[in-house]
Amino acid sequence: MLIGCIVQSRMGSTRLPGKVIMKIQNNDTMIDFVINQLKFSKTVNKIIIATTTLSEDDKIINLLGQRKIEFFRGSENDVLTRYYECAKFHSLDVIVRITSDCPLIDPEIIDDLVQKFLNSDCDFISPGFPRTYPQGSADIEVFSFQSLEKMWLEAKKPSEREHVCSYIYNNPEKFKIIRVPNTSDNSNFKWSVDRENDLKFVQEIVKRISHRPILTDYIINLLKNEPELIDINKNFIFEEGYRKSIEEDEKFGFTNSDKKNNIL
Repeated sequence: MLIGCIVQSRMGSTRLPGKVIMKIQNNDTMIDFVINQLKFSKTVNKIIIATTTLSEDDKIINLLGQRKIEFFRGSENDVLTRYYECAKFHSLDVIVRITSDCPLIDPEIIDDLVQKFLNSDCDFISPGFPRTYPQGSADIEVFSFQSLEKMWLEAKKPSEREHVCSYIYNNPEKFKIIRVPNTSDNSNFKWSVDRENDLKFVQEIVKRISHRPILTDYIINLLKNEPELIDINKNFIFEEGYRKSIEEDEKFGFTNSDKKNNIL
């Protein structure tokens, strides 16, 4: 069984353009940190960066070439198709989905979710919504290729094509879903990177924690000892990008069930 982590990545962020190749520590960029965290996973067999065919994303390809990391290029806006084509090309049986703006993604949480997935007969597993983990530590979804293909064939809303697994959240009756929430609610923290203050927060964290990988518990303990760090990016908007996609759905006449499913 081939378990692959597909990391979606592009230069064209509207809030912080080019963030994925911005430096976090020394010469290590955000995408370097994502990859290095993932390398500590004991369950992931293959790491693939899935970017777009746009020329601006050649910068990502050049960086990955230097790092000898596999990549795939596909649609800019139809990220679901990008994932499907990537998974099919690499003959993946199980897909772990994360995004490249999570430089402190926790490999131990990935392994826990993958093991639970393999030990069950579910189609999809994640920490789920409402959030219980800090944003950026466990933004992880694990699903079978068959589930990905079903999403790819059936999803119609623009938000479902952009946010890959939204179709599952909107249609839970069609899938066997397992939610694995955190044992405590730490959703008031954020270490995914959407804006400059998020980047500053991550830079301060990696300065203070030398152990690799950097795990969620290490960061939580650091914030207990240095609570002033929380102020760097405390005024964030939950699911900001997803909310914008929902507005686009409504422009095309789609109604959404996301509030019902606790995404928003």
